[in-house]
Amino acid sequence: MPNSEGDNSMTTVDNDTRDRILDWGGFPGYWEITRSTADTNGELLEMRFEIETVPEEGPFVHTHPHAEERYEVISGVLEVYVDGEWMEVSAGEEHTVPPGTPHTFRNKTPVEVINVHKPALRHEEFFRRFHELVTERGVSLPPEGFTDVLLIAMLTTEHEEDIYAVSPPHWVFKALTLLGRVLRYRPPD
Repeated sequence: MPNSEGDNSMTTVDNDTRDRILDWGGFPGYWEITRSTADTNGELLEMRFEIETVPEEGPFVHTHPHAEERYEVISGVLEVYVDGEWMEVSAGEEHTVPPGTPHTFRNKTPVEVINVHKPALRHEEFFRRFHELVTERGVSLPPEGFTDVLLIAMLTTEHEEDIYAVSPPHWVFKALTLLGRVLRYRPPD
């Protein structure tokens, strides 16, 4: 809406802010893209997570083959699983997961985290498409049915340079992707 001088700058700012919010309506919480891929010319993607709780096992164990991932805990305690071990990262602490390292995360109490993927690669695109699966296609997290599992596997396989499944193994995601194509499933564009 234009202001008294006919300027649309407030609407532009509001739209830009909305475009940076990924509200999952439950797990994995409320995410704000604080420094987008475009903002940093691909150097990194930075997001702020507000997560109430994560299912006991956390997201599937995965790697980022060509990027590091850093968790900086602002409040609460985040548990990070790296190379078969869980570690607690408390408020004021951070942990960086090197490229190609199997990891996941969980929390038992509310946590606020700054999350950085460096370089950005196509992580932002992956998260936006994943958000669309959950909020517009009704995919449950953790996945509750065949369609949920199939669509998550297909999306993850399309982004295997950014995120690579470890548990379940990537070959399972690839097989599910083939099945999904035969059945004419499509993840969001």
